[in-house]
Amino acid sequence: MNARPTAPVPPPGCPAHDSGARVPLYGPEFAADPQAYYSYLRSFGPTAPVELAPGVDATLVTDYGAALQLLQDSASFRKDSRRWRALNEGHIAPDNPVVPLLAYRANCMFSDGAEHLRLRQAVTDSMARVDSRRLTRTTEQISNYLISQFGYRGSADLLGNYARQLPLFVFNELFGCPADIGDRVVFGISGMFDGVNAEMAAGVLFGAVGELVALKRSRPGDDVTSWLMQHHAKLTDEEMVHQLALLLSAGTEPLGNLIGNTLHRLLTDDAYAHTGGLIDEAVDDTLWENPPMSNLAAHYPATDLEFAGQHLRAGDLVMVSFAAANGSSVLAGERQAGSRAHLAWSAGPHACPSKDPARQITVTAIENLLNELPDIQLAVPEESLTWRPGPFNRGLVALPTRFTPVGSAPQQAPEPQVQDAGQAAGQQSRKAGRWSQFLNWLTK
Repeated sequence: MNARPTAPVPPPGCPAHDSGARVPLYGPEFAADPQAYYSYLRSFGPTAPVELAPGVDATLVTDYGAALQLLQDSASFRKDSRRWRALNEGHIAPDNPVVPLLAYRANCMFSDGAEHLRLRQAVTDSMARVDSRRLTRTTEQISNYLISQFGYRGSADLLGNYARQLPLFVFNELFGCPADIGDRVVFGISGMFDGVNAEMAAGVLFGAVGELVALKRSRPGDDVTSWLMQHHAKLTDEEMVHQLALLLSAGTEPLGNLIGNTLHRLLTDDAYAHTGGLIDEAVDDTLWENPPMSNLAAHYPATDLEFAGQHLRAGDLVMVSFAAANGSSVLAGERQAGSRAHLAWSAGPHACPSKDPARQITVTAIENLLNELPDIQLAVPEESLTWRPGPFNRGLVALPTRFTPVGSAPQQAPEPQVQDAGQAAGQQSRKAGRWSQFLNWLTK
């Protein structure tokens, strides 16, 4: 009988192999097979030492029970990233690629205590006013528009042409963005997450949101922006800008990943290809096994403490691996029983405030796509698909597909390629952007 190894073995290609170093959650090896990394990380116990980017250390919670404890203990663990000791002490450069997502902003994600309750209640109440029938109608209209832009070709990248664009358009409508502001919101968010002139793109986004706030102060409408502004929390203009930027950016990127990851599952999993598995089931399976945000929920101990057998210092960066926690053995029975006890939406006081609209948008977008393109299939071997590297998101680089062409080529000229924010501003003054093109299409 072979002896069992006495120490956990890092996955092939892991730079931590035989070095005792922290396990990196970046690079092509991690993106290609994160589950192998999570299996290795679980061998450390409920928490494990990881590196989010070169020089950025964190403690990652991989156990479901420990994750729930952390997410629900707002007395011991705080969300305000101004407590991040390594950043405060200068151990992390301000231009490190993970800092923009983790750095403090005056929104409900980075607040604690009474301030969090006030901001969070305003966001939750405002999102709760979204009418489900309106949401379905809007999603179907945008879905039809996007399909009209590529359906005649008989092929499309469902990530770039559909999954990542649709949430941006839906949120623009829900938040009452007029054409000129909506074009800049779409450009700003896309640039931030694509990493193309990200700092300039962020400036475009915050500038556009600031104009949206000023507009709705003078001309409120039937939209989330106006409802948030009218809430009894009485948000200032600065607070409005930060909550809106959070909802628009943090809502659209994970939602695009969820749509893309679910489409990937439907197109590659024989259980759906051969037995017609329900889209709802595919969404649930994706949230369990391939959640759109793999690792996030940054927290900071308020004091030195012991947690899950690990000594943590005040201000240490502690994060939750939703993907690893979902694979905890204690959840096997829950999943078989059809439970939605996974952590894809996080948990506790900072759980996703938009999970119901997000799920509805996802199901509607996929149903409409499959109704319009019933014979759609993957255009390349599944093993050739690549996943975007990085510690936080889980999403494909592209999802090439083919199908029987539908419709005819749209009349408008193709949108010019935008290289930077300066070019974008100049081009937008001469030509309508994507949101304007949709609004024009809708009124034909």
